[in-house]
Amino acid sequence: MEKMLHSAPAHGRLPECFIFPADKLPQAKATSATVSLPIVDLSLGRDEVRRAILEAGKEIGFFQVVNHGVSLEAMQDMETVCQEFFRLPAEDKAGLYSEDTGRATRIYSSTMFDTGAEKYWRDCLRLACSFPAVGDSAAAWPDKPRRLREVVERFTVQTRGLGMEILRLLCEGLGLRPDYLEGDISGGDVVLHVNHYPPCPDPNATLGLPPHCDRNLLTLLLPSMVPGLEVAYRGDWIRVEPVPGAFVVNFGCQLEVVTNGILKSIEHRVMTNLGVARTTVATFIMPTTDCLIGPAAEFLSDDNPPCYRTLTFADFKRIYSVVKLGSSLNLTTNLKNVQKEL
Repeated sequence: MEKMLHSAPAHGRLPECFIFPADKLPQAKATSATVSLPIVDLSLGRDEVRRAILEAGKEIGFFQVVNHGVSLEAMQDMETVCQEFFRLPAEDKAGLYSEDTGRATRIYSSTMFDTGAEKYWRDCLRLACSFPAVGDSAAAWPDKPRRLREVVERFTVQTRGLGMEILRLLCEGLGLRPDYLEGDISGGDVVLHVNHYPPCPDPNATLGLPPHCDRNLLTLLLPSMVPGLEVAYRGDWIRVEPVPGAFVVNFGCQLEVVTNGILKSIEHRVMTNLGVARTTVATFIMPTTDCLIGPAAEFLSDDNPPCYRTLTFADFKRIYSVVKLGSSLNLTTNLKNVQKEL
């Protein structure tokens, strides 16, 4: 637990292991232009929603959804209980600390794939939830704060339901059968990352998370109202301004593979700030480990051959952890490079 940022006394200066050399720090600041993530209202007509999601996905790869069906109570309770968790005494969380990336429920600092000398300014509570055996998963989650298991279970069930509806809308818009992305490709554990970014004494010298693409199928982020997420866009970075009551949605690498590149998994990063702690909850819709994933036949032709190899999700994860998050901060977003390593 001594490695956890939030458990240490307030930092007067940035510890040396978090300071990046100048050539590894991002040179581009978030754009000041009037570019923002599209906002999709899921209460509108189905045809209109399908078009909006596809347009947003193709243009930026990220969008925010409102009127999405996840109750405001579930969202507020999740925010509250996660903040309460990080305020617990260190002894109440010590048994959860682990650097074993195979452990389903744990807390850790920085990222799962640290291979360089520098660390990232983040603590994370990782929770995994199997469907439909949600109750069995909850038994492994922390029992403090008292309401955590109940709140996380309700939030996860509702958020996964939202994710599956977005996937159905995408399938319809792409001309696939509505349930094409159901089954093993979305049937793995739903993984939650409760990300906690404490106030940082020198935000210009470090990052909360490096530029990366998500390796899963679909991500839904419950954002803090404290900005920090930035999205790559046309050689620049968009600073995401969260909308109250909205989820931020982005496509994972597996969705790019299935659509043979029609939809893109877009690079994003997290910046730190000087004065305020920031807590977010990322919900990852994951394939099963042995799911074989490749471009759908519907997107292939003599003029449009496969851009990606067909791999099991386990093989993809193994290579991703080496290639996508190596010691360099200039991370490649080319999935072909990941697959060439096999």
